[in-house]
Amino acid sequence: MLALHGGSWLMMRTEGAMGERARRATFWLALVFLIAFGAAGAWLALGNIQGLVITSSFDPAVALNPLAKTVEVGNPGWTANYRSYPITALAPLVGMLGGLLAFVAAGLGRSRTAFLGSSLAIVGAICTAGFALFPFVMPSSLDPASSLTVWDAVSSRTTLVIMTCAAAIFVPLILAYTSWCYVKMWGKVTTAHIDGNPHGLY
Repeated sequence: MLALHGGSWLMMRTEGAMGERARRATFWLALVFLIAFGAAGAWLALGNIQGLVITSSFDPAVALNPLAKTVEVGNPGWTANYRSYPITALAPLVGMLGGLLAFVAAGLGRSRTAFLGSSLAIVGAICTAGFALFPFVMPSSLDPASSLTVWDAVSSRTTLVIMTCAAAIFVPLILAYTSWCYVKMWGKVTTAHIDGNPHGLY
């Protein structure tokens, strides 16, 4: 998935023999992603891996003891959330459509479209896993009751306030310098450009 994304990025940034190698790699990696993502989904849908479900009642608005809940195996293939909330099925659909878009675009040599497709594939795949596992963050196969949920794993109010303040300061800085890097790196890296800037590209 990430190799597919890297290949589509190289398609946009290179030309000639290197660009063709990146195009071929993106084409085949998109095919691998489609097969693997589809096979994993089918395997789970058939119930080959049993998911977990919380069977005890609790109030997520208060401090929780991670070991005070009861959890049982009773979610075939981790598909319960998809049945309860059908809109979540958009995630695997976006993942498959993104992979297909990257596959077709790489075959046609459309680098920007391939990059868009690989981006959608990543978003779809990650959301698919997140929607399937929710509310579990770290399921335990040895002791289901020891599994961490989003409520068990949350930090204290004080920690969250501190992290919010830190994020409000540093996230804009990170976005700013990352955007600057992308602006400076945008465009294809050609032999003529390298020859014309022998001291400014390192």
